Amino acid sequence: QVQLVESGGALVQPGGSLRLSCAASGTTVSRNRMAWYRQSPGKQREFVAQITRGGSTTYADAVKGRFTISRDNAKNTVYLQMNTLKPEDTAIYYCNALSTTSYWGQGTQVTVSS
Repeated sequence: QVQLVESGGALVQPGGSLRLSCAASGTTVSRNRMAWYRQSPGKQREFVAQITRGGSTTYADAVKGRFTISRDNAKNTVYLQMNTLKPEDTAIYYCNALSTTSYWGQGTQVTVSS
């Protein structure tokens, strides 16, 4: 059974930083395309960043240069380092694992507010 557990969400002031974690079990992160998505109230879930099996990374334009996705194969965990946070980054952030099947975590809340 595949499980993805996100953590690290919090309330942070504009300009601050957070690191989200996605701990996987029942699957190996290096054998999946791993991605982060986010969803704000009243909006559709949107792509944030991904890391492929080969280690290539892609980012949404809105976060490029501020967010960094990475993975630790030994810990079977994927991270999202978020810097220079803005109020519009406020959302629930979800981890996604994609190989032959797509799996989602339960999400972690990030709130950027002064």
